Amino acid sequence: VMTATTAPAENPFVAYVARLRAGDQRALEELIARYAPVIKLEARMRLRSPHLRAVLDSMDICQSVLKSFFLRSAAGQFYIDRPEGLRKLLVQMACNKSLEAARREYAQKRDARRSVGLGDEAHQVAGGADPMEEVEWQELLLRGRQMLSPEERRLAEARAAGQTWE
Repeated sequence: VMTATTAPAENPFVAYVARLRAGDQRALEELIARYAPVIKLEARMRLRSPHLRAVLDSMDICQSVLKSFFLRSAAGQFYIDRPEGLRKLLVQMACNKSLEAARREYAQKRDARRSVGLGDEAHQVAGGADPMEEVEWQELLLRGRQMLSPEERRLAEARAAGQTWE
């Protein structure tokens, strides 16, 4: 926590936080590059249930955390003077947002555990596959794969090849 005697000139991190608060584009990009992976990891660790992972994404949690941080930081709610303090704050926000999203999802009317799987042939059109729909499906899969990180892509390809999670 920053004290009243800590001046930005004395602490470069305090100056960085001041730039964030002011909406400096480079400072925002640096924050996202440095802390988004940490936030997404925390969210993934909190969303362990396959039911939750089917409906919630760590990137959604990350975006929600960053949005809240930017808005609250601009309003002067946070006083941070060390990188560890910023990391701790963002991890705590990710934890809270993940738990909040899980609670919302497990509410009686939204509970993903109550969903019924459609089976392996759910994407097929009754009476045979429509070639146009097959092309659209393949394009959708390609776009989805492009959104994955290299590690996530490797895992998805291994699962598609029939390998187990172990």
